Amino acid sequence: MRRVIVVGAGVVGLSCAVRLLEAGHRVDVVARDLPLETTSAVAAALWYPYRALPQDRVTAWSATSYAVFEGLAADERTGVRMLTGTEVLRTPHPDPWWRTAVPALDRETALPPGYADGWTFVAPVIDMPVHLRWLVSRIEELGGTLTRMNLSALPDDGSLVVNATGLGARHFGADPSVTPVRGQVVVVEQVGLDRWTLDGGGLTYVVPRAAEIVLGGTDVEGEWSRTPDPEVAEQVLHRARVLVPELEGARVVRHKVGLRPARPEVRLERVGAVIHCYGHGGAGVTLSWGCADDVVGLAGD
Repeated sequence: MRRVIVVGAGVVGLSCAVRLLEAGHRVDVVARDLPLETTSAVAAALWYPYRALPQDRVTAWSATSYAVFEGLAADERTGVRMLTGTEVLRTPHPDPWWRTAVPALDRETALPPGYADGWTFVAPVIDMPVHLRWLVSRIEELGGTLTRMNLSALPDDGSLVVNATGLGARHFGADPSVTPVRGQVVVVEQVGLDRWTLDGGGLTYVVPRAAEIVLGGTDVEGEWSRTPDPEVAEQVLHRARVLVPELEGARVVRHKVGLRPARPEVRLERVGAVIHCYGHGGAGVTLSWGCADDVVGLAGD
């Protein structure tokens, strides 16, 4: 086994570090932004393959992650819960392309007004601040380290390097195909919701955590601003309340913006002493454990 440096401390980098440590490698995570400062911390984190390709690899990675999250849900310290919810659609659709990644998916007949189709299934919902802290504790428990470090280039000291830099791959991977997709969410108080709801066509979602509810969202490609827009926040609140009327009157707790690292396809490959693992779009959480397993495989090649 060898020393591995994971660059990037979002959910993908941390999950890779955990799996590499479990495989016996000596792992150090370095990043400019610590976990709670990353886009991962903003994510509503409903398991759902969104803005990530290619479909076959994404389906396989998503299925692996689903099974891992299902196991982690038995330990509340991980921040993972398995919740039933429904995706609703304005027009009839065939089964989603990722259908085989979930154990069961049922057509929904009790649809809100204006919707023609939908499916109900159980999905992992991850409270990301809790989960990121758990991942860090797991890394430390296994003997790994996490250090804030503002690198100008990937390490070149003979170690194996995992490039999990997300948007930073524009620089660290010399890859201009990675682009930001701005997502704004509104977090409101928990009002007794225990089901998630997603409008697959309108990019509206209501994702309950134990103590709060995350409402979204937006999808603005090429936008770098992380400053919440009050007008957009009102639009998000309105759409969410129309979709889930029980939200009416819920107190707003905070506003957040994250920049999804989108790419035409997820890049997961080894080039010499570097394993590139980035471009997960809006599915970093959904793909995290599946990609981490592949990174371990590449580390052993």
